[in-house]
Amino acid sequence: VVATFATIIQMAAVSAATSVPTLRALAGPLACAGLAATIYGAAGMRRSGLQTTAEDPAVGQAFSLKTALVFAATLSVVLTASAGLRASFGEAGTIAAAALAGLVDAHATAASVAAQVAAGRMPPEAATVPILMGLTTNTLTKVILAASSGGRAFAVRVIPGLILVVGSAWGAAFTMGCLGWAG
Repeated sequence: VVATFATIIQMAAVSAATSVPTLRALAGPLACAGLAATIYGAAGMRRSGLQTTAEDPAVGQAFSLKTALVFAATLSVVLTASAGLRASFGEAGTIAAAALAGLVDAHATAASVAAQVAAGRMPPEAATVPILMGLTTNTLTKVILAASSGGRAFAVRVIPGLILVVGSAWGAAFTMGCLGWAG
């Protein structure tokens, strides 16, 4: 769930870097998702009695060329597919492209959709559903990985938090949209 919190922060960052109006449209759903991840993660740490140690953290690289290249390639494919599907199928095409891309990378999906807004190809309000769809399918990938590789105890601890985070994002989007607060 901590990784999901990082995903939420990164989605906000790439949205802000690409299109501030997109970030404004996503602010409520991302804030609620981040809050849910924080609360669930803190509760899990408290339950497990996790204690910090005085050991020095492992020193690593701040930049991974491989990760940057994968992100750039994914973003290029998502941008191209999203534009093509939007041109052919409208908003439904953008949602479908975002859902498929989200299986691999939620950040690239957010950047791609925000780029569509920045280019004037879609209004900021229309970006929320495809970006949250990408987050949802990315979370589905995490659920499958948690269930298949982490064992039953791990899955039981992690999967409810993942569902809570995505549910919080969608709940905020739905509530804000219904109340006219979005955008």
